[in-house]
Amino acid sequence: MPKRKKYPKLPSGYGSIRYLGKNRKNCYAVHPPCNINNCDEHGRYIRPKALCYVDDWYVGFAVLNAYHAGTYKPGDELQFKQYRALSETDLDAFCRRLLTDYNADRHVEVVKKENEPTFADVYNQFFEWKYGERAAKKLSESSMRSTQAAFKNCSSVHDRIFRDLRLEDLQKCLDDCPLKKVSIGNIMLLLKQMYKFAIPRELCDKDYAQYLVMPDAEENEHGVPFTDDDLKVLWEHKTDPVIEMILIMCYSGYRIAAYKDIEVNLDEWYFRGGVKTQAGKGRIVPIHSAIQPLVVARMKRNGCMLTMTTAGFRNTFYRSLKSVGIEKHTPHDCRHTFSWLCEKYGVNENDRKRMLGHSFGGDITNGVYGHRTLDELRSEIEKIKTN
Repeated sequence: MPKRKKYPKLPSGYGSIRYLGKNRKNCYAVHPPCNINNCDEHGRYIRPKALCYVDDWYVGFAVLNAYHAGTYKPGDELQFKQYRALSETDLDAFCRRLLTDYNADRHVEVVKKENEPTFADVYNQFFEWKYGERAAKKLSESSMRSTQAAFKNCSSVHDRIFRDLRLEDLQKCLDDCPLKKVSIGNIMLLLKQMYKFAIPRELCDKDYAQYLVMPDAEENEHGVPFTDDDLKVLWEHKTDPVIEMILIMCYSGYRIAAYKDIEVNLDEWYFRGGVKTQAGKGRIVPIHSAIQPLVVARMKRNGCMLTMTTAGFRNTFYRSLKSVGIEKHTPHDCRHTFSWLCEKYGVNENDRKRMLGHSFGGDITNGVYGHRTLDELRSEIEKIKTN
């Protein structure tokens, strides 16, 4: 079976001549160029309605040529059948001459397009608008650092023309990010804010960021608990203010950020607080008898649990562990230590979840109806021994 003739390649933005099959009388559909504003929810171009249907590729090419010249009217394709009087060699040469002229004119547009701002250029404008001297309001250092980190994690699109980016390019930044869910969330936030900034300034044609989807990946909070030997060393140095705080964290299980404004009740001996998840916020954890003197000393000295920023505490945390000969851990390892101690000493599994602020998932009985008193939780946490 003979192969179909190979026709001259049409350049991007010229339109298309689509072969529909040999069983149709007019077997070629002639489509105009795609409109950059006409895309589906995934950012893919939607092919526009055909200008006409013809029985010969060269007639279709004549239609597109007239379309670009602004002279085409529906029905004109019937007049273009005169091209068949020429040989295919002459027709090919004629088409190539027209395409060469088209590409020469198009080169001016390409040069103009190269002067359009890249993703990095738009980010710099956005950053200055949000955090610069003339910003509408003063934002925190942590907010600025989060924005900067999110930009670094979009390195795959830094040099791309901002106007040319599509949904799949933005979604790929999220899907390919190897970091935790909170970092991916910061990337999504940055992209949405940048498009909100860019649209009224005509730096792009469509807000693709509104269609972004958070990757279906559970948050990874891996950690290594302190060993029994590590805890023994920590207790030996409990008078050190930083190690004092490390011990409090190991026997109460809150995330480091929660201790900034945690409620400390020294009459009934409990903490109330929590951050991040719905199950974790505002939860009560009894203050273990072993750390009660440490909590009292800290409250008397500072009036609160944590006086410095979480970043500042991390730095002193690492130095203090190194000074007493314990290998490197993170503050989040204190939370893992509390979970490990609960498991080691047989704390009720549901109470361990309650004190850690973990969700009960589909367990409605415990998640909705599983109420525990302070005394019941205290009897469980006191199962933990400090040797």
